[in-house]
Amino acid sequence: MRHFFSHRRSDPRWPGQDGRCEARRFHRDFGDGEHGGRSPFGRHGHHGRGGRGGRFFESGDLRLVLLRLIAERPRHGYELMEEIETRLGGAYRPSPGTIYPTLTLLEELGQIAVSATEGAKKLYAVTPEGERVLAGQKAEADALFARMEAAGGEAPAAGKLQILRAMHNLKLALRLRLGRGNLSEEQLRRIVEAIDATATRIERE
Repeated sequence: MRHFFSHRRSDPRWPGQDGRCEARRFHRDFGDGEHGGRSPFGRHGHHGRGGRGGRFFESGDLRLVLLRLIAERPRHGYELMEEIETRLGGAYRPSPGTIYPTLTLLEELGQIAVSATEGAKKLYAVTPEGERVLAGQKAEADALFARMEAAGGEAPAAGKLQILRAMHNLKLALRLRLGRGNLSEEQLRRIVEAIDATATRIERE
């Protein structure tokens, strides 16, 4: 399956050894959204003809999103990042440097509280004050989540990013195993057969 794996590192369609090439292309294509995440959507969630560097969340939107997600059920910060990414089809993921300060703010406002801890993880739950805020901003929250749902269906990069992640995992696994050395001929044969078989299945899809 030489043609499947033989690509030059200088080819811009493929990531380099550490994926930096693709990361640069993704940053160029989609830009940075507000709050340190990436979004392919223009202002108010639409694809702008003037470029893709617009932000998805307006000021205060992320706080309302987190509050509503926590009201659905108690969640950890990392789980909230994953949930937003899932609802947006993988096209936007807020950074930890945004999520956790926003959670701290919500806690200081008395709208959420830590209900349990698992090691360093804090499980956040909504408070009566948070429920009051959500009730008063229900229309805004409904519109925001409808926009997120629509945007998730448009996410153009989600499938590509999943493939790139899988490719990177394979490359990393091979690099780590080959780095340990001491591969027998039988082990080497099994690895080659597994890669070739996977390549064949992909080509037949």
